Amino acid sequence: MGSIRFVQPEPRSFGKELAQAEYVDRDGVLVSITINVDQKGQLFEVDFWKVDFSPLRRYPKPSDLAVKH
Repeated sequence: MGSIRFVQPEPRSFGKELAQAEYVDRDGVLVSITINVDQKGQLFEVDFWKVDFSPLRRYPKPSDLAVKH
C-alpha cells in the first residue's frame, strides 16, 4: 500500500479523484487504485490501497484492472 506522489516546486494539495480501478492481488485481497489531481487539476498522486492493509504482492497488468470511472 502507499502512494506515488508527483513532486512540484510549489506547495500543492489534493484536489479531487480523477479515476479509480480495482484488481485482486496475488493473495486474493482486493486493491483499489486512484489517480488524484491537485487543486489546479495537475497530476498529484497514484494511490494504492489494499482493503486489509497488508503489503502489495504485485502490481497489476492492464488486463487485471477493472476501471470504475
